[in-house]
Amino acid sequence: MNEKSPPAVESPALRQAGGQLLSLALIDARNHTLQWLAAWEQAAERQDPPGLAGLPQVLDIAQRIGALAHRWIVSPAGGVDGGAVPADSLRTGLMASLEATLELLDAAPDDDAGLRLFRAALFHEDACGEQLAALAQAHGLQAAQRAPAALAWRPPLWLPARRWTLGSAEGGFSFDLERPAHGVDVPEFEIDAQPVDWARFVEFVDDGGYDRQELWHPDGWAWVQGQGRRAPAHVAQIGGGGGAVLQHWFGQSVRLSASQPVIHASWWEADAWARWAGRRLPTEAQWEIAAVSASNQGFRWGEVHEWMAGSLRRWDGYRPDAWSAGTWLDPEPYWGRARVRRGASFATRARLKHPRMRGFGLPDADQAFVGFRSCAV
Repeated sequence: MNEKSPPAVESPALRQAGGQLLSLALIDARNHTLQWLAAWEQAAERQDPPGLAGLPQVLDIAQRIGALAHRWIVSPAGGVDGGAVPADSLRTGLMASLEATLELLDAAPDDDAGLRLFRAALFHEDACGEQLAALAQAHGLQAAQRAPAALAWRPPLWLPARRWTLGSAEGGFSFDLERPAHGVDVPEFEIDAQPVDWARFVEFVDDGGYDRQELWHPDGWAWVQGQGRRAPAHVAQIGGGGGAVLQHWFGQSVRLSASQPVIHASWWEADAWARWAGRRLPTEAQWEIAAVSASNQGFRWGEVHEWMAGSLRRWDGYRPDAWSAGTWLDPEPYWGRARVRRGASFATRARLKHPRMRGFGLPDADQAFVGFRSCAV
């Protein structure tokens, strides 16, 4: 599950890829899905509790992958559920779906309109692949997944005021949440060069951060009390004794480096930490400006998804993509309730990483590989 694909197949330029490269990427994505499926099936066959508990969700995700390609590419007149395949023949169904997709791709016009749904199928499957990794972590399935890389501390960056085009312009592939691109005025701001690390979060814990109601949004405080929360998800030990952090990591206990980014944090925890530090979470525009234009100044992203300050909202002129309805990428049930995530994680396929991609999650969600960074107030 960590095998490296050819660089071209992993390139973020797949958003503009032609049919030949896109076909290779679709094969690569399906192989990745099948590797995860095999890992879960083998765990279930061994009667491992993680495999038995997680396999039904894994099968559902795999079904969604096959159903999307069937509904929108292979048999668009066949109905939304036309791609459902019995669990005992799911692998066969996924391979047959891929073969049919590739045949149709070979005959499709090699332009944005002709390739739009094929690109959508690719990136939907990549997003599902990260869901499979997150499920493995949540259930404690043993898998060879590297932890987020430790990052040397760099001072925060000051970026000047500007007029910024937020979101993705027309041309190539983009997700509906990224559209339409629109101009925003952004005053000068200071932003962390990298996500908050465990060393800085342990200081919050040791300073009684989880016991200080004034640091928390009222709903976040109720969540903390209801959960009995003392650390981000999967953390077995944090704070004291030199600031140690021990985390359950894909079925094993792992000692984390102080300079590794915080991971599996809820929005409530990210917001409370920022209040404690006298800072705040970045806006989408601030994060996007830094990700697009400040990499040469030391801005680092891509090890963990990152929480933004604002709630999920439609941009003026937003039009949903019909293909995304009912998928992991469908925002319809979450407008105004979810918080925005930006960036990507160590588990995100490289071709899916894009500085303008918008994600989202409910503020108490901590299963995904999410951390955060801060801005000056």
